[in-house]
This record gives sequence, structure tokens and C-alpha cells, in this order.
Amino acid sequence: MRINPRIIIAIVIALAGALSYMSSSSKNEITGENQRVSLSPDQEVALGLQSQPEMAQQFGGEINHQVNDYVESVGQRVVRQSVASKAPYKFDFHVLADPQTINAFALPGGQVSITVGMLRQLKTEAELAAVLGHEVGHVVGRHSAAQLSKSQFASALVGAVGVATYDGSMQGQQNAAIAAAVAQLVTMRFGREDELQSDSLGIHFMKQAGYDPEGMVGLMAVLGQAGGGKRQPEFFSTHPSPENRMGRIKAMAAQVGSGGETAPDRFQQNVLAFMKK
Repeated sequence: MRINPRIIIAIVIALAGALSYMSSSSKNEITGENQRVSLSPDQEVALGLQSQPEMAQQFGGEINHQVNDYVESVGQRVVRQSVASKAPYKFDFHVLADPQTINAFALPGGQVSITVGMLRQLKTEAELAAVLGHEVGHVVGRHSAAQLSKSQFASALVGAVGVATYDGSMQGQQNAAIAAAVAQLVTMRFGREDELQSDSLGIHFMKQAGYDPEGMVGLMAVLGQAGGGKRQPEFFSTHPSPENRMGRIKAMAAQVGSGGETAPDRFQQNVLAFMKK
């Protein structure tokens, strides 16, 4: 029986993708994990810097106001005074003008953004440090880079499927496009373990920076109230809220020990006054 050449090509592509993914292992010096990441830290930084303008544009652009400097200062404190400072990344913190979207984002390499909509939900500097610390956790944990590596592996498999099923018709092209879209959607969101790790890293980072880790508990409570039976904040779309997550966060906060700054007055002065304008 003669084997279709397209099937042979598809198998070769799939095997090449699998080999590339399985061989791209490196140790995360901060978390101690061995991760399958095909990007170097320098490549992560470059990718984040290239992607940040597009990210900002999607959410109203970056605001030009002292509140941006304030958020930057809080974020840099979380990084500088914690073990996150040992990561090989250049962290920058941005405030995006979108007043409706309640979310924060971390791009590979250290570009972290928070929307005006998210800032409006917060009440203390410790809660802001919790948001930024969580996002720094995603960067330090290399979660985006790991997902991208999975996506590249998925793309190789999708390419193999496309070669194997393409018959020159529009239907074949549609099948390949649908497979690619599905692969992209599957790798877009962080998984439960990534979220819990970022919660844990964020709590440790903010504690090391002198903030009360209860700020992370307060953050989740605030976001839960923001949903209020209506559409949930977008933060829970890109940052899935696992079952019992609040209980785990309370346990993590208790483990590192309570105490530290909450700074509601400083937050009021630098952020809430701006929001009233």
C-alpha cells in the first residue's frame, strides 16, 4: 500500500515539533523548577517590549499622569526589595486608560500593565502591590514563555494536521484555520497551577517589600464584590479563579505572617484623587 506523501510530511513536522519542545528544558533559578521554555530571557524581554505598545493600544493607551509614576514606584518596590530582583528581566509598570476593563496583564520579560478600571476597584497600596506582585509572579515563573513553547509545539502539530488534511479545497483550508484558532485559544490562559504559583510568589514578593500580605486577600475580596452577580471582572477571564482559591490565599498569607504596610492614605492621595477628575 502506497502511503500518501502528505502523511509522511505531517509525521515529520509533528515529530520535529515534539523533539523541539521536549528538548527545550531549563531551570528557573527563582522557583527551582525545570521548565520547557524555548525562549531565552533576552528573547522574552525583547518580545515583551515589542508587544507592549500593541497591548496598550487595545486598552486605551498608556496614561500620561503622575498616577503612572506612582504605580511604577510601587511595582519597582515590589521587585527591588524581593527575590524577584534576581530575575534576569527589566520590569516596567504601565497604567492603561481603559476605565471599563477590570484587569492587569504581564507580558514576557517584565512588561506589566494595569487598567484604570482595575485601579478604581482598589482601596489600599497593599492591594495594588498584590496585583503587581501577582503579575510579577507570572513573569518570574516564566508562565507566558512556557505557554508560548506549548503553543509552538501545538503549531507544529496543527501544521502537520493541515498538511495531512489539505486537499486543495476551501474546506481543507478552513480545517487548518480552525485547528490553528483552537490551538491558540487553548494556550492563551494560564492554568490553575500557574495562577496558584503567581498568588504564592506575589504574596512572598509583597511581604519581602514590606507590604501586608493580607492585601492579596483584600484584592480577591474586592474583585469578587466587583462581579456582584453581573459579568465577572475580566481579571477572572484571563486569570481563572480556581475553586477554593480564596482559602488558599488566606493560608499563604498566614504562612508568611501578617503585618506590614497597607498605606490607604498614600493610595488615596496618588490614585483615588485622580480617579475623581
